Amino acid sequence: MKLACADSGSGKIGIVRTVDDPIKLPVAPSPAHSWAADIGLRMRRLFALKLVGITAFTWLFFIAYFYLLQHPIHPVRMMPLTALDKLMPFQPQALLAYLSLWVYVGVAPGLQLTFTELVVYGLWVGALCLTGLACFYFWPTQVPPLVLDVSGFPGFATLQGVDAAGNACPSMHVAAAMFTVIRVEDVLRQTGAPIGMRVINRVWFIAIALSTLMVKQHVALDVAAGALLGIAFALPSLRWRPAPVRSIETDIIDRQRSHAESKAGTQWTEAP
Repeated sequence: MKLACADSGSGKIGIVRTVDDPIKLPVAPSPAHSWAADIGLRMRRLFALKLVGITAFTWLFFIAYFYLLQHPIHPVRMMPLTALDKLMPFQPQALLAYLSLWVYVGVAPGLQLTFTELVVYGLWVGALCLTGLACFYFWPTQVPPLVLDVSGFPGFATLQGVDAAGNACPSMHVAAAMFTVIRVEDVLRQTGAPIGMRVINRVWFIAIALSTLMVKQHVALDVAAGALLGIAFALPSLRWRPAPVRSIETDIIDRQRSHAESKAGTQWTEAP
């Protein structure tokens, strides 16, 4: 629709183009494309550095972990069993969930967008691991020995030979998983990921935590202590960190839409 109007200042006749006129706006991505593109960008950014850094960090942790496991300085205390431990039967099929931690802990650092975010994330995780190792140094613990014969279950003999029953409390398995689930949840919320992705994240954490009890690598008190340790570092890490950075693609789309929408109202054009 066009309406003729006179400009009192110049005396010229102008034409008003109202919002009924067709104006081409940049096509905004669908919500599904938007969050998926953001997640994809985060995964690609600094990929080589993340891969090497996560691998090196894990090896350094294991060196200290196994040293303390094999050379305890103080007397090793046996962790007591609770009613939950007595009710939870040995379930060898949970070994897959238990081992999946080493994939899961790479998700959150892999989703950090900038180098600064990645470094600060590593500092918080490093502080968590050092706290856990300090607990193992000053207060070494172990779980009661498993009375079952696990030789018939693939993988368990190797697991018990490598990761013995020591270094029990707090469970670093659960501490690392708790830290990860909170930080991944934060990224999914920032990117507007669907609820299904957030449910998968939480279910994965729960599976890992329960698996530590099902394969008898930890007792309930270890799990509780590990969860508290993870929370104690994850929540402050959300507060004291670099300000979240929006992806370049999202900024460009928003600027285009803002510019186009500013022209969608009344527009004057001079008549000849």
